[in-house]
Amino acid sequence: MTATAPVRDRAHGSPRPAGTPAPRLPGLLRLALARTAWEVRAFTRERDAVVFVFLYPVLMLAIFATVFGRDDEVLAGSGVTFPQYFLPGMVATGVMLSSFQTLAISVAVERDDGTLKRLRATPLPAAGYFLGKTGQVLVTTGAQTALLLLVAALVFDVPLPDDAARWWTFAWVAVLGGAAGAVCGVAFSSVPRSGRSVTAVVTPVVLVLQFISGVFFRFDELPSWMQQVAGLFPLKWLVQGMRSVFLPDEAQVLEPSGSWQHGLTAAVLAAWLVAGLLVGVRTFRWRRRDDG
Repeated sequence: MTATAPVRDRAHGSPRPAGTPAPRLPGLLRLALARTAWEVRAFTRERDAVVFVFLYPVLMLAIFATVFGRDDEVLAGSGVTFPQYFLPGMVATGVMLSSFQTLAISVAVERDDGTLKRLRATPLPAAGYFLGKTGQVLVTTGAQTALLLLVAALVFDVPLPDDAARWWTFAWVAVLGGAAGAVCGVAFSSVPRSGRSVTAVVTPVVLVLQFISGVFFRFDELPSWMQQVAGLFPLKWLVQGMRSVFLPDEAQVLEPSGSWQHGLTAAVLAAWLVAGLLVGVRTFRWRRRDDG
């Protein structure tokens, strides 16, 4: 009689007797939470990325408040100061940096260095990996936004909303915008040819969208053609949704449409979320272009 050779457990790498059923993997939710924790730890180890993502919106708000004046009004008689007007744009920029830019770069780098290829060979389901990335976006976006709002309120005396309806608007705009940015970032990660070129490809896209979406300038003062182009992309609607949270209702006169357009904001962000999912599913690659 010959001995039965042990079978190596794929999940744990340890030998197990032949005929023994493989242990069940944890549920998807547990895997997603574990992967989220790992992604957050990995993100915090990239100190340069952490500093840029967390401090960039704060520094930009400080620059605009200094250049335009902390107490000067955007429009005479409106009661809206420049720090108050530009805060929504900085919040929206932070969401985009934490979602679209971070994932577009990190996923492309992980593909280039072989991390995705190795992950694909493990029992971790693809959904667990993507949910982990999304969880990391939610955690970092929440921490970054909290820091920005704290600085805006304490240093620049920006009034924060005091009613639940505005905070509810803030919540759904941030979550929907962050989710759209995350899936679009994953989809866009397939555009750069290598991890070395990804920053040069992603950064100009982010900067151009900021300039045309009302982040650095009053949106109603931009050329009409630029407003129309910006309306095709989610950042413009993310910024507008945030303005409806942090500006008084009287400030709707500063919008080209004369209203906050919450319904259209939700529709556009949802459309980009769906489009990003569809494109990402069709174009996502686990290996480099030259790796088969």
